[in-house]
Amino acid sequence: MKPGLPLLSALHAAPPLRRLAALLLTLAALLTTTAARADVWAYVDAKGVTHFSAQQLDERYELFFRNGDAFNAGKAAGDSAAQGAGVAAAPPKLLTYFEISPNYKAVKHLLREASLTHGIDYELLQALIATESGFDTYAVSARGAVGLMQLIPPTAERYGVRTDKHSPVQTKLTDPKTNIRAGASYLSYLIKLFPGELELALAAYNAGEGAVQRAGNKIPNYPETKNYVKTVMQLYTQLKPQRMMTGAGRVRMEMMGGSMGRGHRLPLAPLPVTEPETGTERN
Repeated sequence: MKPGLPLLSALHAAPPLRRLAALLLTLAALLTTTAARADVWAYVDAKGVTHFSAQQLDERYELFFRNGDAFNAGKAAGDSAAQGAGVAAAPPKLLTYFEISPNYKAVKHLLREASLTHGIDYELLQALIATESGFDTYAVSARGAVGLMQLIPPTAERYGVRTDKHSPVQTKLTDPKTNIRAGASYLSYLIKLFPGELELALAAYNAGEGAVQRAGNKIPNYPETKNYVKTVMQLYTQLKPQRMMTGAGRVRMEMMGGSMGRGHRLPLAPLPVTEPETGTERN
């Protein structure tokens, strides 16, 4: 049985005020249970691109932050307003990553545009791009996924990116505006295709909607996709409270070493022989 279900079922017999209090306690317990697993690992490759993962994929990865870092951030920053409101600040290292990233700063306005156009949380786009490419505009995977949101050409073509006499689709996808517009359109489609199931939408973004549907509308049993979904969700849930903050501390980040990087993509286990026909196909 899932944590908190006995408390939830008992709410119907309680008076309204007690029911509300119990519900709040139950939700807090559920959030704590989920957040306790929210460690994020990272390494910086030889090009200076940061790679995030929900688990330590190999010896290059070092612990970037633990869930506890997020809940201590408000205290460390002296942010009494955030503490008084019960809002958890994003981990200082995560804030600093975005603060010092020139590639992120260069596309912030495009993320805002995509967020407003498609009704997608800005922080979700942040988390997805950080996971996909580390904000490396010229990232190219072994399977031909290109740019910030790591789109394969067939998927990009579905959303209006066309080869012309000046440049092929692959080249056009290195343009941040083109890449983000097409990628956000695809993500928006997937969110609508799997309503109320953001994790499935993210799994489909990574592996293709066909793979999710063939898995019975569940996250496919691909190690890469499972880690991908968890990584994006953990970054997203840590970034989301920052929008409600009145201020945030700034802590210099010790970027992990890792001059031995083997390219910009994560070292991931191979997928099964049957592969999705769409999606970002990250490796």
